[in-house]
Amino acid sequence: MLRDSFGRVATDLRVSLTDKCNLRCSYCMPPEGLEWLPNAQLLTADEIVRLVTIGVERLGIHEVRYTGGEPLLRRELVDIVGRTTALEPRPQVSLTTNGIGLARVAAPLAAAGLDRVNVSLDTLDRDTFKRLAHRDRFPDVIAGLAAAHEAGLRPVKVNSVLMREVNQHEAVPLLRFCLEQGYELRFIEQMPLDAQHGWSRDTMVTADEILKLLSASFDLAADDLEERGSAPAERFLVDGGPGRVGVIGSVTRPFCGACDRVRLTADGQIRNCLFATEESDLKTAMRAGATDDELAERWITAVSRKKAGHGIDDPAFLQPSRPMSAIGG
Repeated sequence: MLRDSFGRVATDLRVSLTDKCNLRCSYCMPPEGLEWLPNAQLLTADEIVRLVTIGVERLGIHEVRYTGGEPLLRRELVDIVGRTTALEPRPQVSLTTNGIGLARVAAPLAAAGLDRVNVSLDTLDRDTFKRLAHRDRFPDVIAGLAAAHEAGLRPVKVNSVLMREVNQHEAVPLLRFCLEQGYELRFIEQMPLDAQHGWSRDTMVTADEILKLLSASFDLAADDLEERGSAPAERFLVDGGPGRVGVIGSVTRPFCGACDRVRLTADGQIRNCLFATEESDLKTAMRAGATDDELAERWITAVSRKKAGHGIDDPAFLQPSRPMSAIGG
């Protein structure tokens, strides 16, 4: 088991397939993009599946989420998903994506066994989307959401980040849209993971503010039908249900004490936290001929060093050098 010194057990593995992305969202990277990792530094599909297999068969991982960058840019994605869902015991397999290209591959991903998707959508206004993402791809995201729902990748979850004086006013319209379409909306506090290191609490819309905005138009009641456990979202029934909305207060309502996640970057580094400043290298050992047992031991040692929390409220907090696109969400 991947147990840390505080008794938490990591069972949820987030795997970044690439650091590349086809959007340039302002809270993630500059308009001109970033210097991407050379292909030779990225894990191959076989290396990804080998490490995931070790996690599932030897270390107690039972949920695998593929992320990026933008995972749909990885040409072997459907094959990787199919090989993951064939593992015993079978893990739950999900995908976090910006939705561009999802309309084309939603059905093949479902056929490969993908269980569900999370799609990022911060606005319902095409002009605002273009301003935030520096790309005019709003229709592609909407089409991707519909295709995922049609393919049975349900519940389709929508991730939204609200920013002051940018899209804060869209909280209610976004929730109405998701309720009408049968999607589950998750509002996520903006986190200090941008490549520009320009994050500020002043522009972050907090969980309390989000709930206040929503409560002006909807009746929200804590969802007591399901134990939250290690889930990052606080879930609320909307107008008595069955529709729900989640709020992830990563900054102001941290849930580090129940965290069960561990991350594998696209270049083969184990990270215990989005905000970790240290990584453990599995790729170099693997390419040098390490056995599965040896890789498992390295992984166990890495997780044992996990810190108690992300420490954003600590005056000594330092934003990680890697941005979100290079870590994997």
